[in-house]
Amino acid sequence: MKKSTALTAAVSALVLTGGITVAANAAGTTNAANTAVRQQPAPQAVPAVDIPAGQGTTVAQSRVSATASANAVQAALAKCAADRLPFVTVAVVDRFGTVQALLRGDNAAEHTIEAAQQKAYTAAAFGAPTSELAGRISGNGKPSIADLPGTLFLAGGIPLKVNGVSVAGIGVGGAPDGALDEACATAGAEAILAG
Repeated sequence: MKKSTALTAAVSALVLTGGITVAANAAGTTNAANTAVRQQPAPQAVPAVDIPAGQGTTVAQSRVSATASANAVQAALAKCAADRLPFVTVAVVDRFGTVQALLRGDNAAEHTIEAAQQKAYTAAAFGAPTSELAGRISGNGKPSIADLPGTLFLAGGIPLKVNGVSVAGIGVGGAPDGALDEACATAGAEAILAG
């Protein structure tokens, strides 16, 4: 019995010593790795370049304000509600298609969100109402402007211009007829004029 207890004690001591050695070696390896990482040079910061504003370096851009955009989508949705069209969405986007304001009617389906944005962008990008642009699409199966990404050539988009230059668009999607969408979009555009 004493031999077995002595053997167990010896094995335990060996295991304990081995574990301490492994832990010490691992700590040494980690410290060496940390030292190697610390010795690498820090990346150089990229300096900021202060360019002068003006012709040839920057572009001035007109945008419809947040307040005017909010008024426009509210007025357009109110016109649609008055016409018993509570299932539309109204969007105001800048000329690059970035949403400035979006208001979804109480019963508007999800597809109306994308339709309103795309109509607004199409009107802004081309500087013309989408009802007019719809007539420019060729129906002969060849590539046309209708193939441009993010555009929708259905009535309901109105461009918003500053000094004759398109800077934004308002679009309405969801009415059963594009002419109804366009009437709501027009009401929204007129709300911006009214201030």
